[in-house]
Amino acid sequence: MTIRNIWAVGRNYRDHVSEMNAPTPSVPVVFLKAGSSATVFSNEIVLPHWTEEVHHEVELALKLGPSLQVIEGAVALDLTERKLQAEAKKRGGPWTLAKSFDGACPVSASFTLRHVSEAADFRIRLWVNDELRQEGRTRDMIFNCQYLLEYVQTYFPICAGDLILTGTPAGVGPLRDGDRVKAEIEGQITHIWKVIKATNTRGGFAAHADKDEDSGDEH
Repeated sequence: MTIRNIWAVGRNYRDHVSEMNAPTPSVPVVFLKAGSSATVFSNEIVLPHWTEEVHHEVELALKLGPSLQVIEGAVALDLTERKLQAEAKKRGGPWTLAKSFDGACPVSASFTLRHVSEAADFRIRLWVNDELRQEGRTRDMIFNCQYLLEYVQTYFPICAGDLILTGTPAGVGPLRDGDRVKAEIEGQITHIWKVIKATNTRGGFAAHADKDEDSGDEH
């Protein structure tokens, strides 16, 4: 099934809320990443040439089946261009460029879930160059997987094949050209990527948020 939409949940682990100096949400914070930003079962993370500070955010991904119930899980990365996200926050603008660029959601192969409740206490970890950067358990989510599923079913036009990214634990940080990234849902799936920084072979537009400010344009 094609991934049409990626429903990503922000600020769903208290330790990550603290490291981002953000308020604890009272309802799920859901934002949309384009389905076309997903790269499934690739062994490379290719960072666009214009990015400056891309951070890893490891997450449990839940895949929806034809009946719009969870049928599979995977380990995924919600890659975030942190500099552009910070600039968007200052202007009160959308985060789309920071969250939904080409390749912004690397996804592992899937494992079967008979019911969303099976994801209630998975251990999730991420290493960069064999250094443990992120570790958490899904039982520590502010909003558990069952709640998130019911929330998106209620409020959004979800489709079969869509992914729900369930949030990231503390420890997010930058990726660099040549890094080796390993992520796992313990006992279910492990995936390894090599980070490659793309070169600008076509020239053209440099996608920086301050370009509009320099030109005097407002959008």
